[in-house]
Amino acid sequence: MNESTTPSAGRTRRPAPSGDPLISVRGVDKFFGDFQALKNIDLDIHRGEVVALIGASGSGKSTLCRCLNRLETITSGEITIDGERLPEEGKDLTRLRADVGMVFQSFNLFPHLKAVDNVTLGPRKVRGVSKAEADKQALELLERVGLADKANSLPTALSGGQQQRVAIARALAMKPKALLFDEPTSALDPEVINEVLDVMTELAEAGMTMLVVTHEMGFARHVCDRVVYMDRGEIVEQGDPEEFFTAPRSDRAKAFLSKILAH
Repeated sequence: MNESTTPSAGRTRRPAPSGDPLISVRGVDKFFGDFQALKNIDLDIHRGEVVALIGASGSGKSTLCRCLNRLETITSGEITIDGERLPEEGKDLTRLRADVGMVFQSFNLFPHLKAVDNVTLGPRKVRGVSKAEADKQALELLERVGLADKANSLPTALSGGQQQRVAIARALAMKPKALLFDEPTSALDPEVINEVLDVMTELAEAGMTMLVVTHEMGFARHVCDRVVYMDRGEIVEQGDPEEFFTAPRSDRAKAFLSKILAH
């Protein structure tokens, strides 16, 4: 968990959100057998908002993130995306899942496909975009994440940071309403973490709605609009990042911060 690693620049936080949330979670519980991973979760994420989801390993962060586009099913409760309830299966799920992009810890690129083809696959197969249009968009997105010169490279020829940036471009190619990041830098070598965080900061500046499960406390503090702290499957505390890091309200948050900020 890293407070010192920060993107090269923070951003001006947006005004307090108004209107209906883009993503709404109400009363969500999740069990794995007898183990309750999520306990009565209520959470709203508004358009253009960047939310950091933090907490110790095993606190339920990644499980919640994966539930938001049904990579994990919920046991009870309700999740809505842009006012539409997230179904358990079928064409409606495929459509809504395409509106909520996911960037994983382990990149999940297809190893036999070049970077550009990894980016074009989703738009062509799911959105029905022509090859010419998908290729054009993919090259623009690879340029946006600083990888225009790697379009024809296979994932094995790319560093971890480069692979993660291809994964971000792939998620953006679906033109999602929101992006979910599940610990996007935790598998990276320290020297390349900032190249990924800088891309994420640029997306935040551009107004992308983002939920970021992260151990990068510098990013959470300086780039995100709100911090949500989880422990033992519960949302314990949430609020303005600066207030959270300087004056946490709950004893559990104070104990968590005392451990990570001491390093």
